[in-house]
Amino acid sequence: MAVLDGPWTHKFLISNGIKLHYVTQGEGPLVLLLHGFPEFWYSWRHQIPVLAANFKVVALDLRGYNASDKPPDVGSYTLEELILDIEGVISGLGYERCILVGHDWGGFLAWGVADTYPERVQKLCVLNAPHPAKFREGLLNPQQLLSSWYIGLFQLPWLPEALLEWNDYQAIVTILQSNAVNQAAFSPTDLEVYKNAAGRRGCLRAMLNYYRNLGPGLGERDWSILNMPTLMLWGEGDKTLSQNLTIGTEAYARDLRIHYIPHCGHWVQQEQPQLVNQYLSEFL
Repeated sequence: MAVLDGPWTHKFLISNGIKLHYVTQGEGPLVLLLHGFPEFWYSWRHQIPVLAANFKVVALDLRGYNASDKPPDVGSYTLEELILDIEGVISGLGYERCILVGHDWGGFLAWGVADTYPERVQKLCVLNAPHPAKFREGLLNPQQLLSSWYIGLFQLPWLPEALLEWNDYQAIVTILQSNAVNQAAFSPTDLEVYKNAAGRRGCLRAMLNYYRNLGPGLGERDWSILNMPTLMLWGEGDKTLSQNLTIGTEAYARDLRIHYIPHCGHWVQQEQPQLVNQYLSEFL
């Protein structure tokens, strides 16, 4: 589709033994953008050209998504493997460090990379992605547990794939629209793009395998206290991840600032791109 073409360039690299697709624009310090579920690099379409004025921007297709490789086995999607992917991308692009930005699952992964390889992360920004320790704690709250019901569903074999594929991937559209306050964030073309990406062979299973490894990822890991500057951006209208999950994050990030974005659901960089771009530009 034409919307996938733009001022950016499509490229591939090998990291941690698999081929990953990314788009890139600009030159300078590396800004690495990590998307969430059920998206791909396209969720950063509003940020890439703006940030590229001062940085080399790389928006990655995470392992299993869109044009990146999709190993079939569940064990290929552990948090440890995903962290190794990102560390390999940074070094594979020829950089020692990056400014790491992640939304949703990409944010969860960004927390993990910053914890495991703090020397690789100059600055950290997470969008509607609680610190994993705070999310584990939040699941003890009945309201948050109810909001996270889908995580249990996604543990089942074959059924979640069938539900997401049914009726021409209508569930992908429903997921995007139902957790957006700004319904204008997704045009009909945008929704088709996301459906097409999810419809690639092996993609649904790969996307769900992230959730099938979530239990160990939220296990009794001894999370360190991060020292790099850290920014949280949070859409206040997120129906699946409560704003309360941000409370206490300073216990894991010494240099933390948080901006809550009104009139915005889960898809913060797509629902309020101008405000997100402003906050990112000021922070970076």
